[in-house]
Amino acid sequence: MTMTLAQLLAPMSVEQFFAEYHDKQPLHLRGDPAKFASVLSWRQINRLLDMTHIWTSQSLKLVLDSGSIPAEAYCTPATARDTPQQLLQPVAAKVRDWVAKGASVVMNDVDSLTPGLASVSEAIEGAGLGKAQANVYISWQSHKAFHAHYDTHDVWAVQVEGEKAWNIWEGRAEWPIAHPLFRGQPQEHHEKAKGKLRAKVTIKTGDLLYLPRGWYHDALAEAPTSVHVAYGAHAPVGMDILNILMERILYEPLFRQPLPRQDGSAPAKFALTQRAGQLGARLAELAKDPKVMEVLEGFVANYRFHRGGNDLLAWRGLAAASSGAGAAEEGGAFRVVAGGAKPVRRGAEWVLKTGAGVMPLTPPEAEAAQWLLGRPDVTEAELRGAHPGADAPALLSRLREAGLLVPT
Repeated sequence: MTMTLAQLLAPMSVEQFFAEYHDKQPLHLRGDPAKFASVLSWRQINRLLDMTHIWTSQSLKLVLDSGSIPAEAYCTPATARDTPQQLLQPVAAKVRDWVAKGASVVMNDVDSLTPGLASVSEAIEGAGLGKAQANVYISWQSHKAFHAHYDTHDVWAVQVEGEKAWNIWEGRAEWPIAHPLFRGQPQEHHEKAKGKLRAKVTIKTGDLLYLPRGWYHDALAEAPTSVHVAYGAHAPVGMDILNILMERILYEPLFRQPLPRQDGSAPAKFALTQRAGQLGARLAELAKDPKVMEVLEGFVANYRFHRGGNDLLAWRGLAAASSGAGAAEEGGAFRVVAGGAKPVRRGAEWVLKTGAGVMPLTPPEAEAAQWLLGRPDVTEAELRGAHPGADAPALLSRLREAGLLVPT
């Protein structure tokens, strides 16, 4: 499963994005419910949460009305599987109790856990926008998770379920980085620095919101449920050049010499000032060195995570590439993007109104379709089990052709 930046931004062109929005101003793009249906679903969320050993108090967090819930309130002490290290792991029953009270669930570092999640990461990184790290935010109506804040990276928010209202403020911090100098700022500072309200936007299923690094924002779920995946694009910055130069100056005797001894005298201070100037001048020369520039260009061009690409049987020449096996295992999983469609009776016949026209249904199909379209997602096996009288593969195929289902 792959995605490009052009597909992520559609219908806006990549050229317009870079000319008008990238690192300049926020962007809200409307999309239909099917646009990001393959990225994440409730079924996949529950499946990921059931992989209990990968979650800790750091990777799975709970937030209620802008306050973080202490790890001890929803976790239990456990021993890591690969080391004797003690850690805190979430307990499903405790998480359930907090969710019932309205707590938001934050699933951190998920950008490679499913092909759908990884596809957006690939789109961002493939365009040279930096390392993409993703968190899932699951919120409930009228419960705000976070106060107004900025992020130390560009944000690409992909709405996969429900609706969320975002307050976009006028304030922007000047290219903050992940350092205590910025992360340690009190909320009082943020409330003053966020400025006036620039816009209030409601992002719905299939929408995309882009926020440049440092832009102040906060959000509140408007529908009963809201799920968005926030991809943080961490681009290389000017400070990274210093790391490359640090490797280069190892070969420079001037940088290995001791600095002039200081005894408080004017000549000693002058000598230190002169040496500092010499070092700075040499750094400026090295920054223009073709070999340094070659290393720097490669660093910027390849600044991304490398995920996926594994196919053990194919590497041994024993089988063709096996991508997509997960879906085949379930008999096919589908996301419902019907937008309120439901079968209606016309005399003795049943029909389903779709964007492509009217679809005739048999009574068993009508009953099955009504059950199916009232769910967020479905598998062929579930449809067969719930409505054995309907031809499950044929009905799913027709609903897909009508644009009411998309595979996940």
